[in-house]
Amino acid sequence: MKKIKALVVDDSAYNRMTITKMLERDPGIEVAGVAGDGIDAITKTLRLQPDVITLDLEMPTMDGFTFLRWLMKERPTPVLVLSSRSDSRSVFRAMELGAVDFLAKPEARISRSIEGLREELVAKVYALLHLKMSKVQSAMELLAKGPALQAAHRDDDTPLERGPIEAVAIASSTGGPPALQAILAGLPQHFGAGLVISQHMPPGFTRSFADRLNKLSALMVSEAEDGDRLLPGRALIAPGGYHLLVRREGANLVVELVPRIPEDMYVPSADRMMVSVAEACGPAALGVVLTGMGRDGAGGAVAIKKQGGQCLAESEESAVVFGMPQEAIRTGVIDKVLPLGMMAEEILRRCRCIRPGVS
Repeated sequence: MKKIKALVVDDSAYNRMTITKMLERDPGIEVAGVAGDGIDAITKTLRLQPDVITLDLEMPTMDGFTFLRWLMKERPTPVLVLSSRSDSRSVFRAMELGAVDFLAKPEARISRSIEGLREELVAKVYALLHLKMSKVQSAMELLAKGPALQAAHRDDDTPLERGPIEAVAIASSTGGPPALQAILAGLPQHFGAGLVISQHMPPGFTRSFADRLNKLSALMVSEAEDGDRLLPGRALIAPGGYHLLVRREGANLVVELVPRIPEDMYVPSADRMMVSVAEACGPAALGVVLTGMGRDGAGGAVAIKKQGGQCLAESEESAVVFGMPQEAIRTGVIDKVLPLGMMAEEILRRCRCIRPGVS
């Protein structure tokens, strides 16, 4: 079996050595080369033609962002960003430029604790191996349309009437941040339902992610806090390390945050979020399963359908990683499968949020 060829790009010699050792402990991975800055990375990419690249963003001479721009234009290759939590804003900028996933470096000195990341690092490298970069590039093209959509939705301040859907519950993982950005940019400021989102993401990144989405969409987007009300036109992102649940209190929908426990496979869990939305909203729930590894969201889709709600899934045509949507589709409860570029329009149609006087 042919080994995965990896290129490790980091300006720290110690980090390069440690990451290389972690990857090469797996018999299916070979570190074909290392690079200390973007210029070196370009040379090594052309010569070695790696299958996967791990990338530090802050480097001398040529930083990771400049390298990413070159890479996506000249030789599109799956990129896994390694970043500290203190630099979380840079991660989402890198994902807009074509990076597919990221891994959080420890807050302490990397030499003391990065070994604990080995299993997750290896799993992510394997996950990136078979994805099609054409899907990543298509998502980038959708993001490029975002500013025009946002401006149009912000300029139109005519309120929408509340439709039959109270809550839209969205599940996403690998490849999810750009997908979520594309969808939220396509929804109007006065969207008639509330949205809750479980994006698999570690603590320290979700607040920056929510802040970025808030700036790039017409909706009001924030990291969820315990006790938040779910309101029309508002999107709440589950904080890293917590599960986001929705419960009904009278006429209101209220968010509850539940800390992770060691046995949890996915945090935040889309299944737990979607089950709670199904119980709170019944037929007034809409579930959406986007790109990602594993099967999180499949059980939640079943729960929503059992309560009379509706479910959508991203198609293989656009999903960067088709695992989560595929598992949801296999349950037989998905009402419609469609590409990312059509998802916002379909969500709006199914919510039937209309302007007063418009049929």
